[in-house]
Amino acid sequence: MEDWEKYLVEKEVPLTPNVGLVVTLGDPVKIRSWNISGLPRDNLSTENGVIVQYSQRWPLFIDPQGQANKWVKVMERDNGIDVIKLTDRDFLRSLENAVRFGKPCLLENVGEELDPALEPILLRQTFKQQGNTVIKLGDTIIPYHPDFSLYITTKLPNPHYTPEVSTKVTVVNFTLSPSGLEDQLLGIVVAEERPDLEEAKNQLIVSNAKMKQEIKEIEDKILHRLSASEGSPVDDISLIDTLEISKVKAEEIKAKVLVAEQTEKDIDETRSKYLPVAVRTSILFFCVVDLAKIDP
Repeated sequence: MEDWEKYLVEKEVPLTPNVGLVVTLGDPVKIRSWNISGLPRDNLSTENGVIVQYSQRWPLFIDPQGQANKWVKVMERDNGIDVIKLTDRDFLRSLENAVRFGKPCLLENVGEELDPALEPILLRQTFKQQGNTVIKLGDTIIPYHPDFSLYITTKLPNPHYTPEVSTKVTVVNFTLSPSGLEDQLLGIVVAEERPDLEEAKNQLIVSNAKMKQEIKEIEDKILHRLSASEGSPVDDISLIDTLEISKVKAEEIKAKVLVAEQTEKDIDETRSKYLPVAVRTSILFFCVVDLAKIDP
């Protein structure tokens, strides 16, 4: 990505600075709700969340530390999530009920191979029968609810999935990395030492989202007035008034955005002072993990 940016700058091609997956596709309010549900605050985990949100295939989380498992359970708790394992005696019946009633379903602790009975679900092999969307699960044809969602997790730290499996799911790596752990620990330390900063950052996210929504409403209102205007726009008093109000509102929002950007810089600068604590704790964690590899 850095090489591409340098190339574009050399060729004087206009580009958005600091572009990335989270910046481009992420919704700050949605990401905040994920963090409240237990999604780690590091950049890698946030990118994983965005991938899950926009993926066309059901996610399979490589999750040896159980972080994705915990996040999904809390996030989908209010929707009545069903938690199942391939070893459960009534595993197919539970999956069938989730598909039929449109509930989220978490399939835990899978290995390197998936049950062939899951294939219609993974490939979304739905079809129409008497005007209803249905799917064949085992020997049974059942209604397919559009709100159904499936999450799969494995505790294997380094699984080798065959191409047949990899093409049916979106493999999302939630394995803890040193940089990811540092980001998570930094968030924990700051939340403990300076809860006011975390509160300020949360308020900033909400206010920024509100301002973006206001700008969108203003733009939509102007476009509606222009499309509904008859004759010359210059003669439409209502349209001119709307444009004047919009201009004033846009200036107010612009000033608020500048203040918000400065506040965010101040918060990030204060957070960075706690980085050495996060780095040392991360090193200590991985040292303890590696102790298990020593032959006693």
